[in-house]
Parts: sequence; C-alpha cells; structure tokens
Amino acid sequence: MMRNKNIKRFSKWSALVLIILSVATACKKDSIYYDYENKVKEFDGTALQYLQAQKGTFDSLLVVLDRLPALKDSLSTKNITLFAPTNQSFQAAIKNLNIERKAQGKQVMYLKDCDLNELDVLTTRYILRDIRTTDSYAPFADGLNINSIKYAYPMHVQYNKLNASGFVGGGPQAVIFSDPKGSIFEKYWENANTNAVNIKTKNAIVNILAPLHDYGFNEFVVRVNK
Repeated sequence: MMRNKNIKRFSKWSALVLIILSVATACKKDSIYYDYENKVKEFDGTALQYLQAQKGTFDSLLVVLDRLPALKDSLSTKNITLFAPTNQSFQAAIKNLNIERKAQGKQVMYLKDCDLNELDVLTTRYILRDIRTTDSYAPFADGLNINSIKYAYPMHVQYNKLNASGFVGGGPQAVIFSDPKGSIFEKYWENANTNAVNIKTKNAIVNILAPLHDYGFNEFVVRVNK
C-alpha cells in the first residue's frame, strides 16, 4: 500500500513538472512574437512587374491599369507607395454594381465598360506619392495624410502593429488605409486593412489590401452606374 501511494505521489509531481515545463516553453515561443520584426520582402522588378507576377491575384487591377496607361506607366517609372486591391475587391464592387443595375432594369456592366474618368479618379487613390515603408507611419499615433499621385487627393495611412500570443503590439505589422472623404471626422471615413506590407520593388513599396475591401471605398457603384 505504501509503495502504491509513493507511486501515485510521484506521478502527480511528474505531471505537475510537465505542466510547468510546457507553460515555460510556450512563454518562450511567445517571446518570438513579442520581438517580431516584419522583414521587408524584395522583388527584383517594378511595382507593375510585381503585380503581373502574382498570377490570379491582381488581374482586375491590371485590367483597369491597361485602360489607364498614364497610371500604368507610373507603376513602372515613378517612386510610389501602392496599396493594391486584389481581385476579390473588384469582384465585390462589380457584384454590388450589377445588383443595383438589375433593380433598375439596366444591363450588366464590367470593368471594361466603366467610365474611364471615374476609374481614373478611384484608382489614383491607391497610388501615393513617394516610397514609404511602415517606418514612415509608426511614429505618428494618429497616422498621416498623404496625397495620391494624381489630383493630390489626401488619403490617410495609420500604422497598426497587430497583437499576437497575448502580447499587445507584439505581432505582425499592418496598416489601416483610409479615404477620409474630405472629413476630419473618422466616422465618415472608409477604411481598408492590409494583408501584407513593405514589399519592396525597384521603384515602390507595395502593400496588399485585405480581400474584404470594396474597390472604390464605397463610391464605385454611384460613380459608374450611369
């Protein structure tokens, strides 16, 4: 009986030691995220070539750029910061457009049919002047207003380091990209989150917007439904 009790005690202590070791190991792993630094990825080509190389991701944006040769050229020759909407962003916008048009008894429209001036106005907002990584935004708690490459339209960029493994601000870097709509009140802004940031090309920094972003910052339908 005494021997059985000792075995049980030993088993309990062994289990307790294993739990403590597991917690310590987990904490050590979490510290990796606490010290997380988003490494700048490099692409050996221009911003335009980067978009072209990502098969199945930016096809819709490339269709729009083909219709806007001046903007397309900027992605090869100008120093810019690009917030790139993916195919899903355009698909959502087109879907909403055609729901509205169907209700109005109008024919369906696609990117190839949309008014060029309106596409130019909207697409320009995703292309900002000069090359900026997240280091440019990090010191500004309230973010920065930065003009688009054309029309000098002010967009707002705010650094946002995500949380990871219980550490506040210990995760991957991200950016909130907003269209202030000419208002100082944030409740009127249209926001977009990033899925990837700081992709370095020969002439630009490319940030990829999350698929849930609706191309046009909630203006696409109103502008092109004519």
